[in-house]
Amino acid sequence: MATRTARRTGALSKERIVEAAIGILDTDGEGALTFRALSARLATGSGAIYWHIADKQALVAAATDHIIAGMMAGLATPRAPQDAIRAVALGVFDALDAHPWMGALLSGDPWQRAVLRILESVGRQVQALGVPDDALFNATTALMNAILGIAAQHAAAARLPRDTERSAHLTAMAAEWAELDPAEYPFVRQLAAHVPGHDDREQFLAGINLVLTGIESIRERSPR
Repeated sequence: MATRTARRTGALSKERIVEAAIGILDTDGEGALTFRALSARLATGSGAIYWHIADKQALVAAATDHIIAGMMAGLATPRAPQDAIRAVALGVFDALDAHPWMGALLSGDPWQRAVLRILESVGRQVQALGVPDDALFNATTALMNAILGIAAQHAAAARLPRDTERSAHLTAMAAEWAELDPAEYPFVRQLAAHVPGHDDREQFLAGINLVLTGIESIRERSPR
């Protein structure tokens, strides 16, 4: 009996478990991910899963890291530092768009492996831009805040009712802004007209470009 169990556990790899978990998360959200549901999908006992994964938190973290690592591997082509940073940023954006459940984890746990992968990649490119050592920390973390800020937005969006469409939600929000007191909120009212039709990806990249412009100015001011 022990031999059969060992063989079964060996056949059930951590990668298979993580991929099955991603399938549940993508289809039904984090609330549907239980070890019972995972056991049913994998046609195995929960004990075999616990052999590889300690708990649900570790499982979601592993699923997030699996997706981010795959995204990074797909970007492994030489390019100029600024283009490489844009590629990583848009890769994170697209990964979150495809897997919105990652938003809460990426925005809530800055020391997890998936975030460190992003930090390592972005930091190397900031160094390649010629940013001086005393500005590296601030420059890199500013980019990381811009990149991971979209994760917080996805986490917030994930809390909306599942039948809430983006366009309807933004239209309703813009209508509320337009009704604000013009003396107290003149700027917010002015922005209201731009809210419903804006492109999230384009807006995100514009923010990344603004940070890169600031970093470039640091490099230009540094002693040669």
